[in-house]
Amino acid sequence: MNSPKSSIPVPQSDAALRIHVERAMRHYFAQLQGEKPSDVYELVLAEVEKPLLSVVLEFTRGNQTKAAQLLGLNRGTLRKKMKTHGFIFD
Repeated sequence: MNSPKSSIPVPQSDAALRIHVERAMRHYFAQLQGEKPSDVYELVLAEVEKPLLSVVLEFTRGNQTKAAQLLGLNRGTLRKKMKTHGFIFD
């Protein structure tokens, strides 16, 4: 996750995002009670993407150009994702 081109530090404590994701996924699978999961990758992305966009936009005070740069997306892709998640309407 912490690649050479990344300028965002990744915490090495118990609060690291990957540890939270691992715990959440273990909990998710433990709660299935015999149900067969499907499309888990899409489920996780859908659950993570909206709050990610929300917090980044808050951090950049709504500046979409800065948010796109921070996320490593182009601005058009960010706007498409914002529209998908109900942040902007046409």
